[in-house]
Amino acid sequence: MKESVVIWLAFLVPVFGYAQNTHLASAGPNTDTNVAQKRPLELKERRVLPLFGEISKTSEQIDEEIRFLSECDKSFTSRTEASSFFATRAWEYLQEGSLDTACYRFNLAHLLNDKNVEAYWGLGVVSYQRENWVDAKRMLSRGIGLQGTNVPLLVDLSTVDLKLYAITSRKEELDEAGELLKHAVALDSTYALGQYNLALLHYNLNELDKSWEHLHKGRTLDLSQMNLDFVELLKAKMPDPQGFFK
Repeated sequence: MKESVVIWLAFLVPVFGYAQNTHLASAGPNTDTNVAQKRPLELKERRVLPLFGEISKTSEQIDEEIRFLSECDKSFTSRTEASSFFATRAWEYLQEGSLDTACYRFNLAHLLNDKNVEAYWGLGVVSYQRENWVDAKRMLSRGIGLQGTNVPLLVDLSTVDLKLYAITSRKEELDEAGELLKHAVALDSTYALGQYNLALLHYNLNELDKSWEHLHKGRTLDLSQMNLDFVELLKAKMPDPQGFFK
């Protein structure tokens, strides 16, 4: 369901480079799923964490998973097919804004097939929607580990890196975004969001000529994805060399 991912992250791209008032999810209360909890999480709480929180399973969770897998084995020709089914349903819930339900469905998709890129991709988007940038990066990175030539996925991970850079000003986030985008554009230079992310990357590097160059490339590929707020920021630093934006 690449289209679903592109749609959801496209909605987020217009603000990720400019909203500086948000904070890393790990810095806020009850958002870091990797630290020790004060009490054991109930099963219903684990269900809505990426990969069930990646913590030791309780006997209740194990029993539920055995029953679930058994039912799927009866209803589908393979667990791969079942995984694709649950991932598709998860994207639908995500589009409706039901993040918890989407997260649970993506978790089930992963349980059925831990090589399903859609599960990691979807969990990354859910985490991004929740403003948990750390989990978003972790999940998308695992997806790329399985499918390193997936251009939209590479660009989506660069979106998270650019967001993290906007928050932390850590150069390594910018460097990683640059490497991801370099790879993505080498694979497909016609993917508009890749060009727009490159425009923001070069803006952050104060390479304004290059920023305008990639902005115009993105504009010619898909004008609807362009962020007019970013255009104004870029114009304030340097007039449009092509004179398209007055």
